[in-house]
Amino acid sequence: MSIPIPVTQTAKAKKKVELFDFFYKYGTILTIIILIGIFAVSNPSFIQTSNLINILRSISIVTIIAIGITISLTVDGFDLSVGSVASLANAIVISMFVWFSQDTFIAILAAIGASLFVGALNSFMIVKLRIPDMLMTLATMFIIQGIALTYTKGATVSQNMVMPDGTFATGLISPFFAKIGQVPWIILIMAVIVIATHIFLTYTKHGRYMYIIGGNKEAARLSGISVNKYKILAYLLSALFAAIGG
Repeated sequence: MSIPIPVTQTAKAKKKVELFDFFYKYGTILTIIILIGIFAVSNPSFIQTSNLINILRSISIVTIIAIGITISLTVDGFDLSVGSVASLANAIVISMFVWFSQDTFIAILAAIGASLFVGALNSFMIVKLRIPDMLMTLATMFIIQGIALTYTKGATVSQNMVMPDGTFATGLISPFFAKIGQVPWIILIMAVIVIATHIFLTYTKHGRYMYIIGGNKEAARLSGISVNKYKILAYLLSALFAAIGG
């Protein structure tokens, strides 16, 4: 004969579960709000508009790159190569201006194309050859870092830099491209990417498929979801956002 559980105990247990779920979902946001409140009380200048803009500008590039990592995490993967991909994209796009005097479209397209090639290489090795994602992207991180250093010959690519033959670079960085990294454009780009990614992952079937794959890959496969296709997409998007951040 089973012993009935008191209603009060059941209600308490339910409240504990709900409280745990709440902090699990919103704990990070609450922590940030509390920290902002503490900093604002200790130093009122912290919440001044100029300081908030500086904070948003400083985190914008990291946030854009982190969005790509987030997408790879949704399919139970992890991309360690995003930092090197961002560095490679940065070197390519600036060299297109300074070394080859290309226009903005060609420079950006070259950087994104090189980054997507790295993403395609990662996805091919992980999906087709079944190399563990962390091992593969760790190797790619060092390989791409070496390629970027070889491409730039260990130098910082900038206007009027000294070339290997002793001459000075004659190309100029496009004024339009220079504005992208300034306020408010870099903040607006970050906001658009964050909102678009949230909508994609939360409100589209493709985003939900990625969450399902990350939760249970075998169940997703048996449900008819093309697991490999979405894993490839995740690593390509990771490389793309690394390129945009770079």
